[in-house]
Amino acid sequence: MSSPRPRRSVLYLPASNAKALAKARELPCDVVILDLEDAVAPEHKAEARAGAVAAVREGGWGRRELVVRVNGLDTAQGADDLAAIAPTGPDAVLVPKVSSADDVLSYNAALNAAPAHTRLWIMVETCALIPRLDEVAALAGSTRLAGFALGTNDLAKEMRAQLRPGRAPFLPILTQTVCAARANGLAVIDGVCNEFRELAPFRAECEQGLEFGFDGKSLIHPDQVEPCNAVFSPSEADLAWARAVVAAFELPENQGKGAIRVEGRMAELLHLDQARRLLAIAAAIG
Repeated sequence: MSSPRPRRSVLYLPASNAKALAKARELPCDVVILDLEDAVAPEHKAEARAGAVAAVREGGWGRRELVVRVNGLDTAQGADDLAAIAPTGPDAVLVPKVSSADDVLSYNAALNAAPAHTRLWIMVETCALIPRLDEVAALAGSTRLAGFALGTNDLAKEMRAQLRPGRAPFLPILTQTVCAARANGLAVIDGVCNEFRELAPFRAECEQGLEFGFDGKSLIHPDQVEPCNAVFSPSEADLAWARAVVAAFELPENQGKGAIRVEGRMAELLHLDQARRLLAIAAAIG
């Protein structure tokens, strides 16, 4: 099994903006998404596609995971986007407006020309997908599917719901999305917060995403990267507890035990698994 990969901060950038792409190579984000869809005006779609192809081929992204969000197959640009991006071999291709398992299979087939390491991520942003999340997530075992990215703005539009602090209408969807992802070994990224100039509401939404179990959060501005990383990084107290749990289970007298006492608290094997994952994430963050 591969080591866990940090995906605390997932920054969307329009692939048509060469200056922004150059700057992103120096930002401390874990994931960069080169966007060909919502962030790009129709008259700049071809330019953005060419920019994404060049950016993937040029490299220089360091430890950052590089993802390209393409236009949907039901648009005039989708097939051309996938044909151009797949052979360049980004870490993942993110696809929009998925509503069914058949959609995932269509996108998976469109990535036939991609190298084996290129994974498929899907936006969770349509009402039709919500009751089918488990069915779709189960395709991870037979396709390139490897991640969910929540699209709360599009969901709000379809639902005719309002995105307010606390995100009350979306709480059941947050839980469903995380559970479906975890049951099938998928990465799962929370949606964007449209407020990027005021830190308090943004940080509160990051804390909520962490509480629900998301790996990280989608971002729309570079200023959101560092506060997002701070929320989704393991705290020193969490790491100290994790080290104590691992060390205690490694003691000879605790070999073969399913539950032991660590620093006055009960720790079971499930806590050992959690501790090891936390330490692996911290090591990857560096």
